[in-house]
Amino acid sequence: MYNGGGPARLRLANVRLGVLGPLAQFAEPKSRARSISPGAAERPYDGSIATRTRSAGRDGALTALKASDRKLARLIDATEPIDTKAWRRARPLGDPFSVLVYSIIGQQISERFGGRMPSPAELLALDPVDLKSVGLSRMKVEYLRSLAEHVVSGELQIDQLHTLSDDEVREQITASRGLGRWTADMFLLINLERPDILPIGDLGIRTAVERLYRLDHLPTPKEVDAIGEKWRPHRSLASFYLWASTRQAPKATT
Repeated sequence: MYNGGGPARLRLANVRLGVLGPLAQFAEPKSRARSISPGAAERPYDGSIATRTRSAGRDGALTALKASDRKLARLIDATEPIDTKAWRRARPLGDPFSVLVYSIIGQQISERFGGRMPSPAELLALDPVDLKSVGLSRMKVEYLRSLAEHVVSGELQIDQLHTLSDDEVREQITASRGLGRWTADMFLLINLERPDILPIGDLGIRTAVERLYRLDHLPTPKEVDAIGEKWRPHRSLASFYLWASTRQAPKATT
């Protein structure tokens, strides 16, 4: 069962839910919020993760990736080194429940808010009409309630996700309405920092694979999955370079 885990927080200073009326009780001072850019949870990589330095700990993974795929090796050599920590800092981070709530409503809300998210129990105690009054559609309200119900019932072990395998995390997250494979993969990649995640449904990844292999069509998620098999067990790092390749100019050579 979910034990509350303290206030649920997100780096959300730049997006505001417009918390009014019954929701105002959940607001906290803006100074306590962390910030991300609006829409960051759904945007493809924006080119901000290039860095002049590379962690020595990733050299082995890069060597293995380059040895596994000559095309990917050329892409890596043509791309500025990747600072994965900088990339993660631009994404919504916080306790697991808040991150999943944001994945549902982050793109829906046009106004900005600061403060904390309600806990699962607090969210379920709200009248759906109150949620609709701050701009959520009926479907979004249903998704939020489904997520909260799964947490409160213990079906989604929100405080234990870090102890589960990748497939178990996907299974638990996607059991809630409105949360699909993309959300689960991004949670694994960004929040749990798992090393072997390839978000096969991500449009940026699919576009990068199309360009890398000079395909005559946008590959399906299944095709991306098959192509990425050779990158195991370093598919997370491969994903970062694929995103980077769609945004960066080629690295200068001398």
